[in-house]
Amino acid sequence: MNRLGSSTEPRVMDDDLLKLAVSEQGPREEAGQLAKQEGILFKDVLSLQLDFQNILRIDNLWQFESLRKLQLDNNIIERIEGLESLTHLVWLDLSFNNIETIEGLDTLVNLEDLSLFNNRISKIDSLDALSKLQVLSLGNNQIYNMLNIIYLRRFKDLRTLSLSGNPISESEDYKMFIYAYLPDLVYLDFRRIDEHAKEQAEARHQFAIDELRHRENLAQARQEDELARREELEEHEAAFIENMNGSFLFDSLYAEDVEGNKLSHLPGISELLEAYKDKFVIICLNIFEYGLRQQEKRKVELDTFYECIQEAIRENQEQGKQKIAKFEEKHFQTLSSVRDESELPAIEMKMVECGEDITELFNTLMTLERQLVAQLEETINVFERNITDLVGLFVENVQSLMAQCRDLENHHHEKLLEVSISTLERILKGEFDEDLPDHVRELFVDKDTIVNAVGASHDIHLLKIDNREDELVTRVNSWCAHLVDKVGTRLGHGGRGNRGSAPGERVQLAVRTKGKEGTQVGM
Repeated sequence: MNRLGSSTEPRVMDDDLLKLAVSEQGPREEAGQLAKQEGILFKDVLSLQLDFQNILRIDNLWQFESLRKLQLDNNIIERIEGLESLTHLVWLDLSFNNIETIEGLDTLVNLEDLSLFNNRISKIDSLDALSKLQVLSLGNNQIYNMLNIIYLRRFKDLRTLSLSGNPISESEDYKMFIYAYLPDLVYLDFRRIDEHAKEQAEARHQFAIDELRHRENLAQARQEDELARREELEEHEAAFIENMNGSFLFDSLYAEDVEGNKLSHLPGISELLEAYKDKFVIICLNIFEYGLRQQEKRKVELDTFYECIQEAIRENQEQGKQKIAKFEEKHFQTLSSVRDESELPAIEMKMVECGEDITELFNTLMTLERQLVAQLEETINVFERNITDLVGLFVENVQSLMAQCRDLENHHHEKLLEVSISTLERILKGEFDEDLPDHVRELFVDKDTIVNAVGASHDIHLLKIDNREDELVTRVNSWCAHLVDKVGTRLGHGGRGNRGSAPGERVQLAVRTKGKEGTQVGM
């Protein structure tokens, strides 16, 4: 049966087909006539039925941004695609098609009911994003491996599963395996699962289940650790001091330092390096801890600024409401007295008084608006000074600490050069009897070679330190400038480079923004 047309040729999901479907499935009777006259916007459609249409490819659904239910069963669809924008979809029916692979569902994070019944699917995968999945129908497909069942353990809300008609359903242990590995399942193949059968299944597979749970717990712990690590790194990046809470910067000095790594084989250098590293890492930790403290101060400054802006707008709006309420009360009384008045001169006099009241209200509201503009200007200026001072102080102290890193490097360079020249002199005199790798001994042919080697190592180290300092300073200054400009723009202030806009324009933008969602000055 073809509800929307009689063609048996493969069809394209074009606007004509979609408009026809929406029209036929829309409201009926008087509401339907009105909908046909005014048209139904695709973005307002909540349910769409496109079954038995000989559709070959899913397409042109991006306009249905509010869609919650989509029926595409009994078509000739070969791939799951074109659903990316349907993020509100809760129910999806793709049964009785020619689909071979589960794909294209990554954005459907609200999907609860998915039917892929009677397709050509051989593997259950690519459903990871469907964390709310409750009903999954995969009957009459080509699924043959019982390990597919284990994949479904990740869906904690899954209560109904259909797999009958697949090769795995012919297995002797089919039901017991599913009962054991999916203990929260309530219905299998349209039958309610008996609790006693569940207990028997769990007992039969207890050892394997315990092993699996152990592996799952380990995997979950690793995942949680990785998530915590990422969140921590993001926090450190926001403070501009990522990878400063350890030896990362010091280790990077030697990552590409060929000559320095050769010279580390010299007698006594390992002790020098150890002392150098300890002191260097302490300075890095000081930068790290200081950066976190400064980040907290910047957060407090931002929060205080937001509160001040919101409070100023709230108070100003409240005063305006009070003025308008008083005007309306008086205005209604005036209008009532005008209706009761029979003499034209008296009516004209009252109308003049009414006009004067309107003018007075307008002037009062404009005065409030100018006051708010001035208050916002002052608040923004204070915020700009405070945040700029905080960033300036942060940069100054970080640069001072980085200078200490350079001092350590300079001191180490002097010691390394001293040991290297002493070693060269001993080698030339034949007094050096310790073993050195051949690639290290090659450096000790003359003084120029060893001095150049030590100098090359020193230059690499200083460059690494300078680059890390420059990167930190550039990022925090860029963040500060962007924040100040964006705060000014969001509040109609215009940022540093544009302070000439009219006060009325600035405050209207601020009030409009506040009226919808609160003051939008967050980055």
